[in-house]
Amino acid sequence: MAHNDQLLLDRILEEQRNARMPMATKADFFEQYVAEQVLKDYDLSDEEIEYGLTGGGHDGGIDGLYVFANGELVQEDFDPAVLKKNIEVDVVILQGKTSNGFDEDTLNKLIAVTGHIFSLAHPLTEFNGVYNEGVLSAAATFRSMYESIAGKFPSLRFYYFYVTRGDSQSVHPNVVRKSNDLHRVVGELFPHAAFDFKFLGATDLLGLARRQPATSFELKFSESLTGRDGYIALVRLRDFIGFVRTENGLLRKSLFEANVRDYQGSNQVNEDMQSSLRSGGPEDFWWLNNGVTVVASRAVQGGKTLTIEDPQIVNGQQTSTEIFNYFNAANTENDERCVMVRVIVANNSASRDRIIKATNSQTSIPAASLRATEKIHRDIEDYLTPFGLYYDRRKNSQKQLGRPADKIISISLMAQAMMSIVLQRPDDARARPSSLIKKDDDYSKIFSTELPIEAYLVAATLVKAAQACLRARDDLTPKDRNNLLFYVAAHAAAVLCERARPSAKRLAEIKADKVTDAQINASIEIVNELYKRLGANDQVAKGHEMLTGLRQILETAYPIRG
Repeated sequence: MAHNDQLLLDRILEEQRNARMPMATKADFFEQYVAEQVLKDYDLSDEEIEYGLTGGGHDGGIDGLYVFANGELVQEDFDPAVLKKNIEVDVVILQGKTSNGFDEDTLNKLIAVTGHIFSLAHPLTEFNGVYNEGVLSAAATFRSMYESIAGKFPSLRFYYFYVTRGDSQSVHPNVVRKSNDLHRVVGELFPHAAFDFKFLGATDLLGLARRQPATSFELKFSESLTGRDGYIALVRLRDFIGFVRTENGLLRKSLFEANVRDYQGSNQVNEDMQSSLRSGGPEDFWWLNNGVTVVASRAVQGGKTLTIEDPQIVNGQQTSTEIFNYFNAANTENDERCVMVRVIVANNSASRDRIIKATNSQTSIPAASLRATEKIHRDIEDYLTPFGLYYDRRKNSQKQLGRPADKIISISLMAQAMMSIVLQRPDDARARPSSLIKKDDDYSKIFSTELPIEAYLVAATLVKAAQACLRARDDLTPKDRNNLLFYVAAHAAAVLCERARPSAKRLAEIKADKVTDAQINASIEIVNELYKRLGANDQVAKGHEMLTGLRQILETAYPIRG
């Protein structure tokens, strides 16, 4: 049976690679695929998954390292100030090998690297040259975040996954003992941390792959009022938690893809809400709370149950998260109180966006939170689609439709592409992967109706072409590819325009179908040479020196005309 599963897995991997990332090497795609399956409940985009990959030479047995704070991916520009209390930090470490078994040497490497990079007493600079830039950068991100919140006493959990094409039921006892040694190392470094180690083989990986994201959910209710294209229901808290929580006990992030307000942490409103939940009465919870609004493509009532297709919580993330926290903190399964849930059926994106704005118009929400609902993003989506590029306004929605990864561009990646190519600031694009559009000044320059719509097509085409060509390079680590990406796109744009600093109008004149792999690869060679000369690390890519070097190269090739 295990042999059959190996054959099936190999076929699925090859089909998926050809369909989604044809230029990726088989080994690199296996690591990407492993990360996708293991991290499925965290609902990461392809860019976020790729961001955490660390494989290559000197990786210490770590092919992927991801840090989550309250379920949110922690990247280098993460602001720990948003974490107030009841903080849960997950560290997920992946090792993915296409071998047919599990060996002691891999565990020995994991034991060594864990003792090194997670020992806060030892500066990471001690391990320069021992471990690659990706491993050290990920460890630095964890250290920075964890040390800044240590006084808030977060819960810390380490999850290790060793994944191969082998049989996880036939792991040699000596290898299992090594995983116990790893547990002891983590326990010595973080005595109060939880630890879990899993061996996953071909059968296990296929099982994870079969867990497709659900698009239809059931919501039990106590009472309901039915109207045209909608329902208002009183839902017991214990039934609501089943709606928003995954089988693995995590908050179901995909329900909040369209939500305009990220969870605000421990502010006064949320503290009062949690106090109301813990107090137990005498008032019912729905008397004290505005409730939750869900938009869906279809909703059908059967008895005391609503079957909801493609649900999105567009108002009430604070309420949903506090209910989730309440159930996580105590045994509350017998709680009879209710929350009010509005379910609205809306079948097109424009209607959904109007509902999002309307249901949030009476609360104090930063303008940045409503950006995904703005008309310009619908315009970009509509413009790109005929060219075979898919704008992911709702996170992972295009992926779930089966679009190739090489053809999907998220809002955040589009912002980075425009920052690199139109504003000619690839250093900022690299340094701020998750916070770029949160600054009003930058956002207004990137997503502006004054820019030609064609510029967004050119930016998307160049950055996706650069991604694909960089993935095909087995001489570059995932971190190097990430560091080079936006400089390569900026260089290629300038070359195509024959201008050191092309205007948006000039960029918009580039014919997207004329962008070739040969042009992109030529830019990779030039940018990579500069990158290596300056030190080939994160600080180089995020610093001003590499931008200055790139401008000098371009101004030499294309002198600025008077």
